[in-house]
Amino acid sequence: MNQAALLNRFKTESVATASPAKLLTMLYDRLVLDLDRGIAALEADDRADANTQLTHAQDIIHELRSSLDLNAWDGARGLMDLYGYLLSELVGANIARSSKRVTACRDLLIPLRDAWHEAANATTATGGSVASARAAAAVASAPTGYQPMGDLGVA
Repeated sequence: MNQAALLNRFKTESVATASPAKLLTMLYDRLVLDLDRGIAALEADDRADANTQLTHAQDIIHELRSSLDLNAWDGARGLMDLYGYLLSELVGANIARSSKRVTACRDLLIPLRDAWHEAANATTATGGSVASARAAAAVASAPTGYQPMGDLGVA
């Protein structure tokens, strides 16, 4: 088997065997990568590559939205609203060729991505549940000085 085929097989098996928490962090990592690439393409005036990267980022957000259970926790509605906002901003940024709008989306996602990584690591380390992962993500992504009232899930 050649190197490309081995790499493709590894990627396929990594996704197929990943836990739900790992899949979520993989999606967030790729989303941020797509936005970084989209910003670079917009700044280089490479319209085709920018469109490819931003469209893939939108596809990931659609996947995140479709897998979100609005009844699972209190913070789900807010996260769904954030995903909707990100989608509309990325579509607008793609049309307007605005790297500033893409950067603003990226800046919103970075703390959320980091919080999901912390939650996934905490869950893996402790053998905890999805609920404990959500609680860890809520604490990690909360603004400084934020005091949650009960278990709000992801802020």
